[in-house]
Amino acid sequence: MAKIHIIKGDFSNNLRLQLAPGIKAGFPSPADDYTRDSLDFNRDFIQHPEATFYGRVDGDSMSGLGINDGDIAVIDRSLEACSGDVIVAYVNQEFTIKTLDLSHKAEGYIELVPANKKYEPIRINAGDNFVIWGVVTWTIKRWR
Repeated sequence: MAKIHIIKGDFSNNLRLQLAPGIKAGFPSPADDYTRDSLDFNRDFIQHPEATFYGRVDGDSMSGLGINDGDIAVIDRSLEACSGDVIVAYVNQEFTIKTLDLSHKAEGYIELVPANKKYEPIRINAGDNFVIWGVVTWTIKRWR
């Protein structure tokens, strides 16, 4: 099961990086060499700095969505979670990252669904110790 370790970010500084012109999977256009823009991680990826945290993924239960062991999740605690969102939940005294399934709410339970067939969904009933801790808005992965 994929666990997540929460890390508070410092979003007070600008982190501007040069943004490469449109990266295409086909043939590049010569005009792309003249397009320049910058990317500010804090401005462009963090909508609510006071409610945003990072989390390092530990495990492979979300690998089917491309969220792998060692990836970093950007988690916004101010967003209301909707069915289908990837969330960080606190259940059984542990943080976990899963997809939220509210389709059984009328039947008295919800599910936290992994994206790896090796794992079963976690069924959450009304009496369980469970909190939706935040909504994953981005993931960052290392390729090399």
